[in-house]
Amino acid sequence: METSVLELPAPVAPRLRRPGWRDPRLLAGVAMVAGSVALGSWAVRSAQATVPVYVARTALVPGDRVGVGELVVRDVQLGTVDLGGYLRADRPLPDDATVLRVVGAGELVPRAALGDASQDDVRPVAVPLEHAPSRALVVGAQVDLWYVPEPGETTAGAAGGAPSSVPRPLAVGLTVAEVDTPDGAFSVGGASTVQVLVPSEALADVLGALAGPGSVDVVPVPGSAG
Repeated sequence: METSVLELPAPVAPRLRRPGWRDPRLLAGVAMVAGSVALGSWAVRSAQATVPVYVARTALVPGDRVGVGELVVRDVQLGTVDLGGYLRADRPLPDDATVLRVVGAGELVPRAALGDASQDDVRPVAVPLEHAPSRALVVGAQVDLWYVPEPGETTAGAAGGAPSSVPRPLAVGLTVAEVDTPDGAFSVGGASTVQVLVPSEALADVLGALAGPGSVDVVPVPGSAG
């Protein structure tokens, strides 16, 4: 018995066609590449964009009037800080701007640190020093004022008006507005003077102590000179 073998035609490999410009897959790939390039360029431009802002040339203290002479312009990159709360140099300064709180030298000037002079309820008072000023006594630093009575002096704070030599605080957390130290080989520490900003409600006590027989000492608050 003979067996016949059925011969099948050899398979033909499919031919790949080169995609044309109208192929939707090619168009989608081109669009994705172009979008990535555009997004990267935008991110680089945004990272390099800067805005001019005002920086305090020297320390600003409450009561100071702020003008262009007290400020310098620095370029700050967008996104590094929230510039909405600071003075921008590409916009006009507020009229009659008065400092309401300390702004350190080299610090960005916050808009909240400036206001009307009527909001400033402090007065500068000169306090003479009987010793050389501490290095911590710089403009913008915080200090406490203490009254040191003379031995045997009767103070109002003493119980029953008995003589007392115990020092007492006059005012705390005051801002140094100016430090006057004479130059020269013959200058002495007692000639130095520190101007502090005293709130109106403490003026009577501070001025009375300065006029009394005792002495007023200026004590720096640690860490406030920076």
